Amino acid sequence: MSILTVSNLSHGFGDRAIFNNVSFRLLKGEHIGLIGANGEGKSTFMNIVTGKLQPDDGKVEWSKNVRVGYLDQHTALEKGMTIRDVLKSAFSYLFEMEEKMNQICDQMGEADEDGLNAMMEELGTIQDLLTMHDFYIIDSKVEEVGRALGLDDIGLDKDVTDLSGGQRTKVLLGKLLLEKPDILLLDEPTNYLDVQHIEWLKRYLNEYENAFILISHDIPFLNSVINLIYHMENQELNRYVGDYDKFVEVHEMRKSQLESAYKRQQQEISELEDFVARNKARVSTRNMAMSRQKKLDKMDVIELAAEKPKPEFNFKEARAAGKYIFQTNELVIGYDEPLSIPLNLSMERGQKIALTGANGIGKTTLLKSILGLIKPLSGEAVLGDYLHIGYFEQEMAPGNTTTCIEEIWKEFPSYSQYQVRSALAKCGLTTKHIESQVRVLSGGEQAKVRLCKLINRESNILLLDEPTNHLDVDAKEELQRALKAYKGSILLICHEPEFFEGWVTDVWDCTKWTTKIF
Repeated sequence: MSILTVSNLSHGFGDRAIFNNVSFRLLKGEHIGLIGANGEGKSTFMNIVTGKLQPDDGKVEWSKNVRVGYLDQHTALEKGMTIRDVLKSAFSYLFEMEEKMNQICDQMGEADEDGLNAMMEELGTIQDLLTMHDFYIIDSKVEEVGRALGLDDIGLDKDVTDLSGGQRTKVLLGKLLLEKPDILLLDEPTNYLDVQHIEWLKRYLNEYENAFILISHDIPFLNSVINLIYHMENQELNRYVGDYDKFVEVHEMRKSQLESAYKRQQQEISELEDFVARNKARVSTRNMAMSRQKKLDKMDVIELAAEKPKPEFNFKEARAAGKYIFQTNELVIGYDEPLSIPLNLSMERGQKIALTGANGIGKTTLLKSILGLIKPLSGEAVLGDYLHIGYFEQEMAPGNTTTCIEEIWKEFPSYSQYQVRSALAKCGLTTKHIESQVRVLSGGEQAKVRLCKLINRESNILLLDEPTNHLDVDAKEELQRALKAYKGSILLICHEPEFFEGWVTDVWDCTKWTTKIF
């Protein structure tokens, strides 16, 4: 049975087409991975099927009485709401039932006998529904999910706007779990999640009986939970049975077959055109030439999709730094309260260090404290000599209305327009992306703009805060290659061990220093 049917969907932004006549069906129990390079329209597709965005053309039809749960990478949480409030909002439909029940009770004193009987019957129905959906144990269910995701360690009464990116994702995941929807739509749920909670999410999705659509560039995670792939490329959506590894195998085979067919057809076209050109003027061979021309005119010409630009990340390296990159002396990091014990750390020239540990324990705060962007609660961080620092932040500032060209020109005012365009193109962005405002780009495209700034400025120390979030497979592989080749020092926060294992010199487990209990 089809739960979701998308028919002849077309959509674009300005003159940039995203989908062209795309159709899709989601069947009961299917576990789908929605994949494609950055900017191919995966999040746009999710926004269209959830009704947040109207398509230019086509139809989206959900079967009746389907409850949809959507984890959006850009979901905003309201200031003033606590973690507990957000988790309890999963039961908003039950609270509405309770409100209706209270209204009926208020009206019972003025009702006649028939009206009273009808009210009593409706009250009984609502009461049964509330009991069946565990309304009277909501608080204990909220506490249970809070414990499972480590949210009780943060404090269920903490304002959600004070949370880190990973903590917000956990809150939204917890809300979805409590909602128990018929369909889950997950847009990059592992971004900012630590290893422990990615494992929890794997178990949850493997045990999930209903259908889900998952967008993720985390291939090991994707392989462990899905059984179907829908690949978004060149305004098309194609279905593949199996996991991501199976998709790669079949996709490469299809691509190879298409290229072979294209070469054979081009050879045939060349021979037919040559025959027509040589024989159309001669009376004795004119009929044969016309016959060949008709064959040419009727031929269904094979077209190969244009190759997507692959990113090239080559970091510009400054002169060597001094022996020490930084040293800390009894450094205590935090905001209102300490996030760490007093830290005595040092990093030497040439080290490549990965910082690991659960979200919310202060990894980003440590980076910012070392850079002097945040004042420590006590102690100090002293930077070494001759440092040329490159810093990659998790997210770009919201509400940015500049174009990609303007964004790079601000950083490098001496560049010509050709140099700016060339720098962005090397990061895998097309002309249409380059001329767009940064805020309309996908998360992966925005990350490429930030990487463009980083690789074009000379550095000898890179501080990278979750640089792989949102990046597609090609960009992630190229970034890994570039960081391996980089001769400077690196301090990296990353939740994907397969990205940094094998080339970092040290792994620092931040859970050993945190004051948080996990």
